[in-house]
Amino acid sequence: MSDSKVIKPPMEEIKSGKVFKPNKAFIYKGWLGAILVAFGLWIFAMLAWIGTAYLVIVIDDGFAISGFIAYFNLWWGPVNFWWWIINVFWLIPLIVIWPFYVNRFEYSVIAHSGETMPEIYVRKGIITVTEKHVPFRTITNISSKAGPLDRMFRIGSVEIQTAGFSGGAQAGSKPEEKLEGLHMFESVRDFVLRELRKFTGQYVTGTEIIAPNEKQIPRMDDTLQDEILITLRQIRDRIAPLEDILDLLKQKE
Repeated sequence: MSDSKVIKPPMEEIKSGKVFKPNKAFIYKGWLGAILVAFGLWIFAMLAWIGTAYLVIVIDDGFAISGFIAYFNLWWGPVNFWWWIINVFWLIPLIVIWPFYVNRFEYSVIAHSGETMPEIYVRKGIITVTEKHVPFRTITNISSKAGPLDRMFRIGSVEIQTAGFSGGAQAGSKPEEKLEGLHMFESVRDFVLRELRKFTGQYVTGTEIIAPNEKQIPRMDDTLQDEILITLRQIRDRIAPLEDILDLLKQKE
């Protein structure tokens, strides 16, 4: 029986290394977004109320337009007052909690020693804290995104898609993880892309056993197509011995 060894991924804690957080402009963007949503809901509610009142008073009941105007002047103040009182119960807590939530974000792609880790680390949450490690070997696509509010505050996000998660790199698929609220988001995207292109070593879990004399397949370039080609070649090499055994069995028959 040939000896084998277990190749484990590096265990250095990247969260204790060079961690970066979202820019403070991300907090301001969240506040502005919440206020715009509140005003959008207010406009929709007022139009629905005015339209319904017009249909009931003028068209259905047959009152003159002056009657509708009198109704509008009478109820405009109370309706607006109670509308905003109701919305305060979700708007104010959201504005207060949002900075605490954003300040809990942590991102890292650099280890404490300064060496690049073959994974991206993301930490989010206040009550339920989520820590996610996205290995480089699973990443299929990295893109940057900046909406209208992002451009207003000069920030953006880096979206990471992986194979087997929400359709992988298919168009319109949901990213597995996002590095949000970054001022130099394009630089972060380019940095990760450069590290992905340099990532050529094996990165396996502690349960995977690699034979010491296993034949290595040469790499042509560090692309997803190259990884697929290597995997197909490995499958071919493992199927070949089975075909030889089947040929021997057929000859004996």
